[in-house]
Formats: sequence, structure tokens, C-alpha cells
Amino acid sequence: MMKILVTGASGTLGRAALPRLRADGFDVRATSRHPRHDPGTDWAVVDLATGAGLAEAVAGVDAVLHLASLPNSRHTHQVDVLGTRRLLLAAGRAGVGHLVYVSIVGVDRVPFRYYRHKLAAEQAVTAGPVPWTVLRATQFLPFVDVLLRTASRFGPVVGDPAMLAQPVDQHEVAGRLAERLTAGPLCGVEEYGGPQVLRFDEAVRAWRAARGSRRPLLPVRFPGRLGRALRAGGLTTTATPTGRRTWADHLVDTTG
Repeated sequence: MMKILVTGASGTLGRAALPRLRADGFDVRATSRHPRHDPGTDWAVVDLATGAGLAEAVAGVDAVLHLASLPNSRHTHQVDVLGTRRLLLAAGRAGVGHLVYVSIVGVDRVPFRYYRHKLAAEQAVTAGPVPWTVLRATQFLPFVDVLLRTASRFGPVVGDPAMLAQPVDQHEVAGRLAERLTAGPLCGVEEYGGPQVLRFDEAVRAWRAARGSRRPLLPVRFPGRLGRALRAGGLTTTATPTGRRTWADHLVDTTG
């Protein structure tokens, strides 16, 4: 039985990945910064910002699924970039045979500050001592829901109508990660997205209909390189296979 260490196991993707890995027969050890008690999972306390607990966490594991991230924080570089390097060094010393790093579609072409950290972490993985796979996923379906709620908190839904996204179900990403762990190191980058590319205004119309909202769309064209990248499909991919659950499926499932 392959033993997998999952960092960031308490996040959106981590909560989807743990049951999928267990169902697929992996022996799972999960990490968090604070102690957790779960009879179904072996939890290890790890702080990527300092390296505390890393050596113990990687001991005896066959592969690492690296999901941990701290977006949009003054500590992002410390966790995402330096923490990834610490993890790689510890895993290399422990003889880990495979590290799968989850990144984001568009990190190499969309000029978000957070994406620069993710790209630097990718570069650390590719230059590190452990055979590797990088899987770049598009935005998760629940994230788009949260984004629209945030964009409408003052009334109208504010956003660039022509921005393109390709939302994907996090459980389907978890399934793809399980397949990648089974297949072994790719030593390359794979992209994985949802089944359809949506304009922002299309996503808003479907969201308003599902939620029974009459909030109007207030179009705001994002300026500069960022706006051009978002409108050109910087957050989307033509890679196959894709997930199957659509934005409409998500809205039906989450409308009460």
C-alpha cells in the first residue's frame, strides 16, 4: 500500500482529496499547522513557514501531495516558496519517490502577485531533489460562487463581462491527483480544467437565475496587462481530459 503525505489537507482541495485517496487504497498521512483528531487519518503537525515537523511528517512516505498554500498574505512567500523548498529538502533526505504539486492554470501568463509565488514554487519543485509532477488546475466551482458573492456585496455584481474562466469541481481534481500518484512522476506540467469556458457575464446570469437574484451586472473593464490576460483566456486551458461537472450543475446542487 502506497503511503501518501498530504499537505494543506484541511483546505478545499484537501478535504476532497483525503476521502478519495483513502477510497483508492492509499495509506494517508495529512498535515496541518494545529493538532487534529480524526480516526480515519493520521494527522501530523507541520509548519511550512518554519519547517517544524517536516522531517517527522515525511518519514516513511512514498509520495507527497503538496496542496498547502497561503494566498494573498504577507507570509505567502515564506509558506508557498520557502516552505516548498523546505518540504523538498526534507522529502529528498527521506528518500520520497514522488512529489505532486498543485498549482493554478495561468500562473505563467496572468500577472497576479499570488501567481508569481505559485510559479516560483513550481520552479523550486522542478529543480528539487524529488521526482515530480505539477498539476495546474483552473478555478474551483465554489471559489467562483464566493467570488460572485464578494463582487455583489454592495449591490450590483461588479466585474469585467469579457473575463474568461473555466471552473472545475475540486472532487474531480482530487480524482485526477489520485491517478497521477498511481502513475508515478511525470517530470512535467499537466493542466486540468472544467468542461466549459464561461464569460463572466454568462456566469453571472446563471448565478442570478439560480439564486433568484435581481442584482444587475455593473460592467467594469479591468485595465492593463491583467485585464488583457483575463479577457484572452489566461485562466483557461485546452488540455484534455477535463472535468465533467459544469457551473450549472454546481448551481443546482448548491441552491436550497
